[in-house]
Amino acid sequence: MSEHIAFIGGGNMASAIIGGLIKQGMKPGQISVVEPFAEARDRLKAQFGLQALKHPTAELTPASLVVWAVKPQTFKAAAQATRAHTAAALHLSVAAGIRSDSIAHWLGTERVVRAMPNTPALVGLGMTALFGRTAVTTADRQAVEKVIAPTGKFLWLDAEAQLDAVTALSGSGPAYVFYFLEAMTHAGVEMGLSHAQAHLLAVQTFVGASALASASEESPETLRQRVTSKGGTTYAAITAMDEKQVKPHFEQALHAACRRAKELGDEFGAA
Repeated sequence: MSEHIAFIGGGNMASAIIGGLIKQGMKPGQISVVEPFAEARDRLKAQFGLQALKHPTAELTPASLVVWAVKPQTFKAAAQATRAHTAAALHLSVAAGIRSDSIAHWLGTERVVRAMPNTPALVGLGMTALFGRTAVTTADRQAVEKVIAPTGKFLWLDAEAQLDAVTALSGSGPAYVFYFLEAMTHAGVEMGLSHAQAHLLAVQTFVGASALASASEESPETLRQRVTSKGGTTYAAITAMDEKQVKPHFEQALHAACRRAKELGDEFGAA
């Protein structure tokens, strides 16, 4: 890999992508990171051998791709401080909510791709949705895919508005899984298991069920019905959740996340 890639922000998602690039053969010297926090810069140096910058400088100029891994509320200021050094680059944003119109305006370029990854990217099992503006070429898309592929699977979208739904479904989705893992582990302890036993049983159940759903051509509804014998233990649990309307309430929660994604774009986007 002969290109140079710059990261604005050096947090968990940036680290997941950097780790994947280095595994592909990219040298630390081909990667620049702008990270304002000294502790994070030290971590990047220790983990990857990278020399991270506190502020954007002309060292970013060789970058053919810039990955924006900043918080939505800091994106505009970071872009204004960086744009003079990255005019010729392709830009890939993993910031939630910030629309490509705003990014293109702040950076002065139409070569912008928005991405919504999720945290399983840290272990190479992420899911990333991608949207490219019309100026993004086939070669640009291939460059983005090369960067994202080591973190897991990816999906190109036809409409940018779909990214709000993706944010609610898969972007925030790992937290929902962890939420249910918390509940399952707690219930397991209440029923007499040790915390370690309950945790292992809960985690492996999610791992196995997800793998089965991925490998099967049957719908989740059908798979659920296959293990729900009327009058049995699973039936008792599903009936209890249905009585409490867990499914519709959970669906409402995802709609709330989608609305918040839209609000982030309104709140922190360009006027």
